[in-house]
Amino acid sequence: MRLMRVLGFGAWLLAAGAAHGHAVVTHNSLKLKPPAANQASEVELHFNSKVELDLSEVFLVSSGDKMQTITARPGPKAGVVMLDLPALQPGEYAIKLKIFAADGHLSEDLLRFFVREPAVR
Repeated sequence: MRLMRVLGFGAWLLAAGAAHGHAVVTHNSLKLKPPAANQASEVELHFNSKVELDLSEVFLVSSGDKMQTITARPGPKAGVVMLDLPALQPGEYAIKLKIFAADGHLSEDLLRFFVREPAVR
């Protein structure tokens, strides 16, 4: 019985360690400050680990599943990535991420967001 508990705990530790190997977005600036319509903007992504941008791919997905590569550059500290978005028309968009963690694990994510017309006052 004790052996089963030890083996179970060991399996849990291995699973927890494997989860840390993936670069997961823990915060993104799209939630607090969505891009303004018709203006180029910058998006800040925070990951739970360092990322290898040279091996990663980032795409802007627009209506009709059109994808275009967008520039990703290192942020002010490890685990932060800055994205440069072009001027966008109002509508629904997504950022598709294929990110390599510094330890070589690949993570994929899709961050959906809206660009809205400015409020008329």
